[in-house]
Amino acid sequence: MFRSRLSVFPSLLAVGIAALLSACATVEADKTIGWSPNKIYSEAKDEMTSGSFDKAVSLYEKLEGRAAGTPLAQQAQIEKAYAYYKTGDKAQALATLDRFIKLHPSSSALDYALYLKGIINFNEDLGLFSFLSRQDLSERDQKAAKESFESFKELTTRFPDSRYTPDARQRMVYIVNSLGKYEVHVARYYYSRGAYVAAINRAQATLADYSNVPAVEEALYIMVKSYDALGMTQLRDDTQRVLTLNYPNSEYSANGFKAKDSPWWKLW
Repeated sequence: MFRSRLSVFPSLLAVGIAALLSACATVEADKTIGWSPNKIYSEAKDEMTSGSFDKAVSLYEKLEGRAAGTPLAQQAQIEKAYAYYKTGDKAQALATLDRFIKLHPSSSALDYALYLKGIINFNEDLGLFSFLSRQDLSERDQKAAKESFESFKELTTRFPDSRYTPDARQRMVYIVNSLGKYEVHVARYYYSRGAYVAAINRAQATLADYSNVPAVEEALYIMVKSYDALGMTQLRDDTQRVLTLNYPNSEYSANGFKAKDSPWWKLW
């Protein structure tokens, strides 16, 4: 009986080996084995050009490992961030850029890294268009827009002559105007629901944080209307004088909330 059991072992071993070989056969071979770093980079660029960004990411990762410590590895890292962005994986793109900025503070591509980081947050911030939806405006977060602004600000401050700086400055203006308008939309939301103190506070925040944006006109008008609703006539009249002084032809004073303002939400 003992010997018969032993005779089974060779068969089991053969089956196990066959299964292992079968599993190994299903693992895709690494086609980059034997490739030079330049060859890998060239192939990654081709994948980017053809729109195969997920394949490009894989190639850039291999290149980072094989060319570690070289300028080519740095280039691979920053291009990988862009590839992640194009696949829609913005979290990985931002994490890759943050790592690049931390590890290579003197890189000649640092201005581009800051610009790309700003672009990713700029495009991600759907909250800028929140007033077009039915969601409570007061629940929206402007974190991405503010982080985008900070990236562009660092770029324009540290690299005033960068090729990316002129566009970054324009986007900074857009972001500030958008954030100011967002505050006003929230203030109007509170006013429409009779939360006049909250409306005043939000409108005042616009004046304090975004003093030179177009939204200031409507913020002042909301304050006038809210003070009036609260019976605070002195503050109403004082605010009306400020509104008239700064906007003598104010459409809000003439037409109320029906005034037509510019489409600040226009897509970039």
